[in-house]
Amino acid sequence: MKIKDLNIGQSATVVGYDCADRAYRHKLLRMGLIKGVSMKLLRKAPMGDPVEIEIKGFNLTLRKAEADALEIEPVAP
Repeated sequence: MKIKDLNIGQSATVVGYDCADRAYRHKLLRMGLIKGVSMKLLRKAPMGDPVEIEIKGFNLTLRKAEADALEIEPVAP
């Protein structure tokens, strides 16, 4: 599942990465988007770019390519 498939206010957990570029994966890791971390979708633009998530108590804005590079699993409410 991708972040664009979440509804506003829905929570999810990062389960993997959908990118072959190792340097790009490291960029995601430096932003705190590690496997097992929980996030909550706060806002998304009408065309899906950008999206804003809450992760570890701070807000992070991701471009469409960054958000699409994450594989997530929704958390049951």
